[in-house]
Amino acid sequence: MTTSEQAPPAPAGSRAGRNLPMAVATGVGLGIMLVGSLMWRKDAFLVVAIGWICAGVWELVRAVRAHGIRVPLFPALLGALCMLPAAFYGGPQSLVVTFGLSAAAMLMWRAADGGPGAPVDLAAGLLVLAYPSFLLGFAILLLVPNDGAGRMLTFLLVSAFSDIGGYAVGVLFGRHPLAPSISPKKSWEGLGGSVLGCVLAGVGSVVWVLHGPWWVGVILGVTSAFAATTGDLMESMIKRDLGIKDMSKILPGHGGVMDRLDSLIMTAPVVWAVLAIALPPV
Repeated sequence: MTTSEQAPPAPAGSRAGRNLPMAVATGVGLGIMLVGSLMWRKDAFLVVAIGWICAGVWELVRAVRAHGIRVPLFPALLGALCMLPAAFYGGPQSLVVTFGLSAAAMLMWRAADGGPGAPVDLAAGLLVLAYPSFLLGFAILLLVPNDGAGRMLTFLLVSAFSDIGGYAVGVLFGRHPLAPSISPKKSWEGLGGSVLGCVLAGVGSVVWVLHGPWWVGVILGVTSAFAATTGDLMESMIKRDLGIKDMSKILPGHGGVMDRLDSLIMTAPVVWAVLAIALPPV
């Protein structure tokens, strides 16, 4: 879609091209599942996270395979299954080492398969390993400290309020396109709404959940908003190159799992780094 084209008409009840009641219901259900498992046990949340990320990996592999790019599914899923527990039980070093081993397994698997197009296939395979599995491994690192549940809750709230703020302000006041060649519906006003939502969620979470100073929440909110928007735009670029609107139809009102993980993928390392520096675990 060019900047001069008009966006297709949105369904009734939504000016942003989605079934809003269905999207809200699905979002609430996902939130209950994630927060419920987090409040119950950290390892229960880990299992839920592994399931979601493996679903995202499957969607991404399926999408690129439809365009003749032969990314091996087994090592991609194995990488997700290994990287996330490695981050939880072994920390950052284990996450990096497991990513390297997963990349080596991807290389050997594709080499054994033979056939033309190996460089493109391997590049796409490394993308699948890094995005989402490796980057979301930083979200799992948030669980490790004694206050890990609070850190993860902060991450989830900041990410959610980025979407809520950007969506609400963008629908109501969006006039100036942010990146029309990538995502025509994103606006500068929506980005401002994301920043506002992230800052509010960041300050509230840092002060009342993590018992830290308010300015850490401001830094966390601003950096997370830009990271989340970058993740959204990256996902839009991938889907535009693949010629698809959604990664799948698994989630009613949202599309696929990757359509919900997109902003979290880039936000995870930012939240982990900000909290590790400004509020180091004790």
